[in-house]
Amino acid sequence: MNNNIAFLELKYGNIYGGYPNFYAISEIAFLVFERDTKRIFLESWINESNIDIVSVHSKVNGLGHTIGRLKEVVNLRTRRRRPFDEEFRLEERDIKRAFQELSPTRFAIKKFLTKNTRKYRFRDMVTFDGRRDVFLCERSGGDFSRTNIIDIQKDLNKETDYLFSLNKLSVVINFDYDRSYLRSNNLEYWLHPIAAKQITPRSACFDAARLMMIYNEYTEHHDDFLMKGALLINKIQNANSS
Repeated sequence: MNNNIAFLELKYGNIYGGYPNFYAISEIAFLVFERDTKRIFLESWINESNIDIVSVHSKVNGLGHTIGRLKEVVNLRTRRRRPFDEEFRLEERDIKRAFQELSPTRFAIKKFLTKNTRKYRFRDMVTFDGRRDVFLCERSGGDFSRTNIIDIQKDLNKETDYLFSLNKLSVVINFDYDRSYLRSNNLEYWLHPIAAKQITPRSACFDAARLMMIYNEYTEHHDDFLMKGALLINKIQNANSS
């Protein structure tokens, strides 16, 4: 076991017109940070099943505060997007077809997770509000029984009594990405082009990169992190009360 630490981020959504409590994984990002060398490795898996899922995006202001949510329908094979209709429902035979279409992804996800768990040999894995992420991976055969799972949102909530979002924390650390470097208030890391090309806005890889920078700022520059977090909370509260 070495000093690597992993960061897990998923994108998922309901089958459009299907059951509200069933989620299909659309993307998995698995970012590994070598603490000793500061090198970053990024592995990703994309679901290309021919099904439509509901994608939900948060609209945020300059403080990272959510001011609305946008729902749209995305076909996982074509990546085409179209408007979401709240009243749309699939027939049972179409729901069954969607499940059949998704069936092979279980093996693909298990293979992806098993390969990278063995390849990078880490003990700690960081998530952000990751209970459902871990559950969905385990449902597909992922095994985290030997992994120490750290939910940074949960830890921060205990410490600050405030439920930060990933968007707010990205503002706290002043997250920046320019296709070659990841930067924050106190940190800067070079990205290999193979990793860099996977990091696009709204993707699981983008969120994994933000999560790593947030975690490293939190653990390596703790006092500065908490001070800037408190300042952001004050700004949000003042903006809401004005």
